[in-house]
Amino acid sequence: MNLTTAALYRLKSDARRGLLENDLILQRFFTRYTNSLDVETGAVLTKLFALEDNDLMDLLIGRKDSVESLATDSQTDIFKTVLQQLREK
Repeated sequence: MNLTTAALYRLKSDARRGLLENDLILQRFFTRYTNSLDVETGAVLTKLFALEDNDLMDLLIGRKDSVESLATDSQTDIFKTVLQQLREK
């Protein structure tokens, strides 16, 4: 099921970060995938956006594949898929 307009708006608002690099990566992701985002993907993004900027950056650029607070979530297929999409150049 696709995200509602309100849920998508909240995600995009939460995606605004303190680090410009994060903003650029997340903006590219939303440009590519906005029309195909579903509730499950939205849940993963919500968890990622709750991270501190530096932890999120480490995940986005591939410096890390997981952080302690998402250790269990990072093992799921949907998490791996979203992270791969976020890392696409």
